Amino acid sequence: MIDISLQNFESDLINASLAQPVLLDIWAPWCGPCKALGPVLEKLEVAYAGRFKLAKLNSDEQPEISGQLSQMFGVRSIPFCVMFKGGQPVDGFVGALPEGELRKFLDKHVPSAEEAAAEEEVQEAADLAAEGDADSAIERLQEAVAINPGNDAARYDYLRALLLAGRVDDARRAFEPVAGKLMLDARLAACGHWLAACEKAATARSPETLAAAIAANKRDFDARLELAQTHFAAQRFTQAMDELLEIVMRDKAWNDEIARKNYVAILELMSKPAPAKTADAAAPKGTLEVAGKMAATPADPVVDQYRRKLSMALF
Repeated sequence: MIDISLQNFESDLINASLAQPVLLDIWAPWCGPCKALGPVLEKLEVAYAGRFKLAKLNSDEQPEISGQLSQMFGVRSIPFCVMFKGGQPVDGFVGALPEGELRKFLDKHVPSAEEAAAEEEVQEAADLAAEGDADSAIERLQEAVAINPGNDAARYDYLRALLLAGRVDDARRAFEPVAGKLMLDARLAACGHWLAACEKAATARSPETLAAAIAANKRDFDARLELAQTHFAAQRFTQAMDELLEIVMRDKAWNDEIARKNYVAILELMSKPAPAKTADAAAPKGTLEVAGKMAATPADPVVDQYRRKLSMALF
């Protein structure tokens, strides 16, 4: 539990909520219900074992912050609690709720124990990968997916790590549980195309044979797709897109738009993830004045170039 003031508002509330949910308890020394609610919230912070952080703000000492939040939510009384996630206030409640109601509120915003454990495995995997220990990173990601099979982000990281390591059979087993989903996450769908390319490359003709077939017939789309998938499997992404673009320019709809779909998948795999929100930028309209906003994704000139090429070919 931490006390919030103007001095630490950004660091200990806004920025802290980028990493985990933070529940802000706005109270006052003269408020009887506040005195009843405080110990219950402190008990729950311990019970939830680090899955959320409790922060407290004395409304008498910090009227600027409490006033902004009260105005935003249309609240005039205390105790008043506000949940912060991703650098923004997202929900709140008024009054000294019983413990059961508090748990219901928290469970809407706080990750389950399983989800928290999976996220910890993902973070450990990222650290291991940064250290060059790919095998241990893959083990951590496998554990994260086993703990929380519905975590698409962890499954994507796991699939990507397996495919980068050339473990195609393991990647197929990891992909199968989501292969039939109608609304598949874009990054998982991209891994599906990458996986298919790796499987196709195992029996593909040699690049020289494919290049000769294409030279003899520029519209030999089967040979051109086979060559593109060979490049894709070998992580020669721009060379793969060059071949796929030739198909798109000649026949956009060929083979259920498979060339465009693979091209888009490669762009997805090459794109850097969006950065976390920052708290040093101007606040979006309608949010707390000192709250952060989503920073722009760093531009990748190669990705931008190939996006433009596809747009020109399609439109």
